Amino acid sequence: MAVLEKIRVKFGILISVVIALALLSFIIDPNTISQVASTMSEKYRVGKIDGNSVSYQDFDNELNYQNRIFEYMYRRNANTDQEMQYVRDMAWKTFVDRYMFLVNAKNAGIQVGDAELVDLTSGDMVSPVISQIFVDGNGVFSKEMLSSYLQNMQYDQSGQAKMFWDYLQNTISTDQYYTKYNSLFTASDFLNPLMMTNEIADNNNSVDVEFVMLPYGYQRDSTVKVTDSEIKNYYKAHKNLYRQDASRDIEYVVFEVKPSQTDIADANDKVVKVYDEFSTTDNLKNFLMKNSDRQYTDEWYRKGELATISSDIDEFAFDKSTKIGSVSEVITKDNTFYVARVTSSAMVPDSVFVKGILLQGVQTDLADSLLNVLKTGKDNFENVAAQYSAFNNPQAGTGDYGWMTKATMFPGLESVFTATLNSLYVIDTQYGKHIVKVTDRSEPMLKKKVAILEKEALPSGNTINEYYVQANDLATKADGKYENLKKVADEEGLALLTRNYLREGDENIGSITDKTKEISKWAYEAKEGKVSNVLNINNDYYVVAALKKIHKKGFTPLNEVASSISSMLYSEKLGEKKAAEVAGKIAGLGSMQAIADSLGTTVSKREGISFSSYMAQGLDPKFIGAVSVAEEGVISAPLAGTIGVYVYRVISHDTGASFTEDDAKSRASQMAYYSTRSLLPVMMQDAEVEDNRARFF
Repeated sequence: MAVLEKIRVKFGILISVVIALALLSFIIDPNTISQVASTMSEKYRVGKIDGNSVSYQDFDNELNYQNRIFEYMYRRNANTDQEMQYVRDMAWKTFVDRYMFLVNAKNAGIQVGDAELVDLTSGDMVSPVISQIFVDGNGVFSKEMLSSYLQNMQYDQSGQAKMFWDYLQNTISTDQYYTKYNSLFTASDFLNPLMMTNEIADNNNSVDVEFVMLPYGYQRDSTVKVTDSEIKNYYKAHKNLYRQDASRDIEYVVFEVKPSQTDIADANDKVVKVYDEFSTTDNLKNFLMKNSDRQYTDEWYRKGELATISSDIDEFAFDKSTKIGSVSEVITKDNTFYVARVTSSAMVPDSVFVKGILLQGVQTDLADSLLNVLKTGKDNFENVAAQYSAFNNPQAGTGDYGWMTKATMFPGLESVFTATLNSLYVIDTQYGKHIVKVTDRSEPMLKKKVAILEKEALPSGNTINEYYVQANDLATKADGKYENLKKVADEEGLALLTRNYLREGDENIGSITDKTKEISKWAYEAKEGKVSNVLNINNDYYVVAALKKIHKKGFTPLNEVASSISSMLYSEKLGEKKAAEVAGKIAGLGSMQAIADSLGTTVSKREGISFSSYMAQGLDPKFIGAVSVAEEGVISAPLAGTIGVYVYRVISHDTGASFTEDDAKSRASQMAYYSTRSLLPVMMQDAEVEDNRARFF
């Protein structure tokens, strides 16, 4: 009994929980528990590919890996929106390849063997992935640089060199699968001599024809009926034409946050207050850092370039009376205030040819040592660059930086524009030390350095709050209901804008072209007919939105396309009816003139009709297609075209020579290109790929 008592005391809570779970299983349907678990799982699912879920954790791990690759290749983190999107796309592609493409390629019998991979990485058929990275001073693939990288890889304690090499091998292998799979289509898509001859003949065929046309007119024919069953049957037979992605229809009111007149006056006052100090300071860099929206740049401008900032600044800088040290008056453009100060003037080229070696993480002594080697002429620039860069920086170790312009200049190397030709020297930049030599340059021209004090009038906290109050007032009056929003917007004269078929993650909604995911996210979580609270778009816009309609992924419902199907079927039936009426009126008539007289119209003629360029001839496509293959001299039966009924007689078929064998080959090449471009979309549709990245990033 004592033992039982101890068990009861120590494990009583555990036993109670077990009993509670057992009782719960009788109360709650196991399917409900499964659905809840599934919903929780889907909430954190970045995507689904051919039945394989991609969890947030899995995607995040791959994203971190791709970020490390990007950092190793470019010696910096992915910072811009475009770069971060590129890294996310590469991470997503990894899963698409793993779960879909590579599976399909291998099922098609394609393999990439170990020996083949060796050849692609270091053998006689090196992949472009390798040959575009390990290049010498002339931009040519260097086996020596590749060999040096592989030999030194073992000494890299960080493991980054090995990580990058593994990445290259995997990329090359996947790329080879793509190449082989695509070749199954491109190699089998060819023109044999007979096909070539027929295509050239068909595309060089032109037709001279006489015809009459009886237009359908614009008034609806009440005798032509389209039934609901006909619409339904057409929809069933052509259902694949009505596939749709998930989307939302919204209506919304935008409050764009703009600076008030008080804000504009304050910005002007700030510029006026520091004007004298800007005119006289010896440390423009620090001054602008503290007082200006535009920082100091050690950049040479030629006439016309400053006009992108302000044409008044450009005119001031290059006016004949403007000297070094001259300062402009306060210049106003839109809601921004500028003051310009000319700091230097010189004859400077637009471009220079630079030889350079990037030394990352090295001491000054090593840089000076390499510089001295080059100055003595004991070794040439390319060899020293290759020896240093083969392992330290395979992406950029060429010895030739090449022709550099202001747009392509490495940050920090601006002094090369005014460097003495063929002089060697070291420049320190944020990326490391550069040993550089300018060996050629374009013709110098007059350029100036201009420091610009800039202050944009921005909405103050009070102004921002005023716009928020307006938006919040609208949201409050709408009370979460679409009908209320429409009523209030109409009463207060607010524009109620529409965006249909908004996709998850879209970042372009009307005049708002950036950072609109907040709107998309709300739309995909809301119910039809609901109105949002105030949505803040980067403090630039306040939006109050209403969700009008939800379009689910799958097939567009019949009721949404019934009207367009009805119009199409009506046109077909009308054409058939009119063609039958024309046939009855012209029965037994043997000339085009007699037919025209019977129909109360005239005979028209057209020469040189060609099927190969039917889109550019301004004629009914159905008519062009019919006459291009019609027998010469025979009056046709009535043809129901797009805009009317035609009766025609081909006068002659002429064969030209404008469409050549090269044209036929070019068209075949285009068709092959289009077929390969459509492979992945078709695969993704078949695999029911679900991409939910927009919910997380």
